[in-house]
Amino acid sequence: MYKKYGLLLSLAACVSPAYADVLVILPESGVMARAADSIKRGFISAYSASSSKQKLIFVDSERHSMANILKHTVNKKTQLIVGPLERSDIETLMQLAPKVPVLALNDVNKQSANVWQFSLAKQHDVDALSQVLQKDRIKKLLLLRQTGMEESTERYVMLLMSAFGSDIEFVASVPKRLASNDGLLLLGSTEWLAQLGKLPEKHIYATSLSIEQGQTLPRGLIFCDVPALYNGQWPDMLQAYQQQPENMAFQRLLAFGGDAWSISQQLLSNPKTTQFDFMGRTGQIELKNSQIQRQPSCYQQQKKGIQPLN
Repeated sequence: MYKKYGLLLSLAACVSPAYADVLVILPESGVMARAADSIKRGFISAYSASSSKQKLIFVDSERHSMANILKHTVNKKTQLIVGPLERSDIETLMQLAPKVPVLALNDVNKQSANVWQFSLAKQHDVDALSQVLQKDRIKKLLLLRQTGMEESTERYVMLLMSAFGSDIEFVASVPKRLASNDGLLLLGSTEWLAQLGKLPEKHIYATSLSIEQGQTLPRGLIFCDVPALYNGQWPDMLQAYQQQPENMAFQRLLAFGGDAWSISQQLLSNPKTTQFDFMGRTGQIELKNSQIQRQPSCYQQQKKGIQPLN
């Protein structure tokens, strides 16, 4: 695997005239380079585990324009483009309308024929939590947010308000008790959760933002997250992590890269496919109506540790 990995990386330095069955476009510098590196390693680990014979070539989106990449790298043998990652590059690629199918690695507010969008969108996390709240018959949701986390959680809160409804209220401290149809959503770090003191053991929720490896969570806490972090079903994920240990945020990107390859396999094996679904590293993946949907798995901290919700 390491020999193959080195070969693939050696092709990333420039736009190469050599053909690729799969062309992967990711930034190797700039603000998204660290995230892109984790995605790339997850992608390559899953690719290596699949024993695929398709040839991959990686191209740096920071050094080359989308037009230049398409002109010099895509040819009649190219079966699929994976990437780019930055939204502006995805929009540019849509305008260029390549004939080759594209699996974009982010979501934009546009749709384009022949371009599928796959992402770790907050909307997916909100939808998963909303289903849990509905199942728990929560009518009113109280939000307690860590000071300083307003900006990083604002979009999640706005999406939640749209999905859950208007009966959401911010509170300044942990309520002494919750009514039978009340829920408490905690928005903050693991360390902050530990400082809150005694919490209810029922109808308390958090986002993946609060989950850090090796940290103990409050009993009864429910959250939705990437399933690859909580079971060993994907050996390629473990192998990628062992090569370069990551914090939880970058582990999610490793899983995302692995699922990007799994989706690529589906598209390569049946280019005319209009529908498929499978349990992926980042959740239940479904292609339907030309869109890729992802549903994270939900868990609860119980006496014996983190357990999946039924």
